[in-house]
This record gives sequence, C-alpha cells and structure tokens, in this order.
Amino acid sequence: MNKPYSPTDDLDIKSQHSSRLKILILSWEYPPNIVGGLSRHVFGLSSNLAQLGHEVYVLTAGKNALPSFENINGVTVHRVKPVNENDEKFLNWIAGLNLAMAFKAEQLAMEQEFDIIHAHDWLVGAAAISLKERLGIPLLTTIHATEHGRNNGIYTEIQKFIHDKEQQLILLSDQLVVCSQYMKDELQRVFANVDGSIAVIPNGIEPLTVDYPVAEIFPELTGKRYIFSLGRMVEEKGFETIIEAAAVSKDRNKDLSYVIAGKGPMLKDYRKQVTERGLDDVVSFIGYVTDEQRNALIQGCELVVIPSLYEPFGIVVLESMIFGKPTVVSNTGGMKGIVKHLQTGMLMVPGNAQSLLEQIDFLINEPVKAKEIGSKGKKIVQSLYGWKRIAADTSRVIQDTVLNNRVNEKEQKAAKNKI
Repeated sequence: MNKPYSPTDDLDIKSQHSSRLKILILSWEYPPNIVGGLSRHVFGLSSNLAQLGHEVYVLTAGKNALPSFENINGVTVHRVKPVNENDEKFLNWIAGLNLAMAFKAEQLAMEQEFDIIHAHDWLVGAAAISLKERLGIPLLTTIHATEHGRNNGIYTEIQKFIHDKEQQLILLSDQLVVCSQYMKDELQRVFANVDGSIAVIPNGIEPLTVDYPVAEIFPELTGKRYIFSLGRMVEEKGFETIIEAAAVSKDRNKDLSYVIAGKGPMLKDYRKQVTERGLDDVVSFIGYVTDEQRNALIQGCELVVIPSLYEPFGIVVLESMIFGKPTVVSNTGGMKGIVKHLQTGMLMVPGNAQSLLEQIDFLINEPVKAKEIGSKGKKIVQSLYGWKRIAADTSRVIQDTVLNNRVNEKEQKAAKNKI
C-alpha cells in the first residue's frame, strides 16, 4: 500500500520545485520564422528561462531549409513539418502541425521527463491538451490575443471555430498568462468559466543596436523627415488611419512623409489605396524589414506611430521607446498601460486621423518636450520591460503551477488510499 500523504511531504515537493525544471514550449512560430510578435516573445522568454537554469525545449513549425534540430542560446529547438504541409487551407495546415508536434513531443518524452507544457495561443492548443493528458503534467498557456478581440466580435464560422478552440484551451489549462490587464479583463468578459487566477506578465525587450544609419540601408530616405510605423498588414493594426492622416497632412503642405513596414494580407490593398489617393510621394508601404533595418528606421525617424484598433500589448511600442523615440499609440488595449500621455508618449483616439495629426503636430512643434517624452519612455522600458525581469516572473508562475500540480496529485492519492 502507498504511504498516506502528510503535510511533511510538502518539503520533498518544494525541494523538487526549487530545482531546475524541464519546460516544453509549444509555439507555431519561432525565429528565424517570424510571422508576428509572438515569435519574438517566445524567443526572448525561452532564452532567458534557460539563463535562469531551466532546461527549455521549444517545439515549433519547420520551414524551408531551417534545421529540424538546433540549440540556440541554451534552448533546444525542434522544428516539425505538418503532416499535410502543402495544404493551402490554414486550419487544415494547423491541424497537421498539431499532429506532428504531439508525435514529436511524445518521442522526446521517452528521453526527457518534462515538468510542464507551456503553450502559446490556440494555434498549438490541440497538441498541448493532448500532451497534458498523455504525459500527465500541467499545462500553462499564454494567451497573446483572441479572435473576438481581433474582429470585435464573432461573426463567421471560421471565427467561431477559433473562438471555441480558445475556450477549450483556456478551460483545460492549469494556469493562464496574459500580457496586460486589458487582456485579463477581455478573457474574463469573453470566455465562460474563467476565474481570477490569471497571471499578468508583460512582454519584454532586449537592448537594440543600430549597425548602419538609415541612409545607407534606404538611400531614398536621405535627408527626409519621416514618421515610422510597423506591424502586420491586417485591419486591426489601423494603418488606414495613417493613410487618412497623410492625405490631410499633404493638403496642409506638411514637410513630412510616412514610412510603414510589415507584411501581411492587406499590404497590396494599402499600396493600392495610397496610389489611388495620389499619396505615393508621402506614404511608403515598404513591406517586410529585417530587425537591422527596423532598428535603423526607428533611429532615423522623427517619431513613431502605432495606430492599432486592437492591440493586447504592442511589443513594437517597446521597440520604439527603447530608442528614446517619441511614440504615438492608440488609446486602447495594452498600449495604454505602457504609455502615459504627455509623459512617456502620446495617446490618440483609435481610428481617428484628426487625433493622430494633433499628436504629431504637438511633437513636431515642441521638439524639447518631444525629446523629454522620448527620454522618459526609454527609462520606463529599461526599468520595467527587460527580459530578465519578465523571465523571472514567468519562472515563478511556472514553478507555482508545477508545485500546485504535485500537491494536488498527492492529495488525490491520499484520498484514494482512504477509500
């Protein structure tokens, strides 16, 4: 018969709890395969968790000639191809990726005794839920965004499918993490049976450097005063607000141009709008840029604008502020928790071109104040959003989740022994 559980057993649990853990992270994107901010988040987090002494394994999607296995910054990375990798239907492709992830994880589990699964968004939810049951270990999930939030509601069958997958993952996770209080409120408002045990841990950022001035990389910007923006080319990022503001700005003969970087499904449409409105001389959608190009573009600009309609956090805001650039962001989502108006940045009304222009005019006409705002913003980012701090906070949540799971298991065993 098994020994009955007693409170002194907690000492053994805590001893295991304080040692380094084996963490299995599931993420559909991971550098150099970058689709959005999730990829950079998982990279920064996993690297810094490894620096804290944990054994970190990342399972992610393979792409082109990327190696199926490598060690990056102390993180063991395994890349898998979906079982139906050539399927053009995204939901089918994701289903195939989850099958491949689950299969690979079970193979790894024959050699490694993982302590916890850390899933990032619904895209890996099926594999995460399956592995939680098969491996008998807790599941922690970070929700980066929701389908309801991206679309301001659920209207189509595909949106409902994703929403239901999010609901399932949330309910079956042992612990949830979100990047802002805004996201915590959203989860509790949008999903059923979500209690208050949601950890709020922001995104982080490493110090950024510039190797070449922007004029060397983009000669066409030599001597130009430009406003910079960056993000995925999707509706919720609000780039139409910039196009509208640029049209008004041009009519006023403002000596400013707008440079917007990023890729996505609406890139062609935005470029078409710019041409049809005769704005090619003042607005440039330049497409995908590397990190090096992004850094040079931020350093060389007058100010940065992030006009998102929906933004759970907004890591690009940190990327701008850490360079000390005055930054205008929409007064929505997690961004309004980062930026304090007229102190560390400027807030605009989401989707309102006139409001955007008012913030731009203030910063351009008050250069001393603009520099002060940029400087204060940089200090805030350096003090609150460094990856070491973010990883330490996440490590504590991970360890608490593992500890709680082990205590619950012992209590359940003790209850069975009494029967």
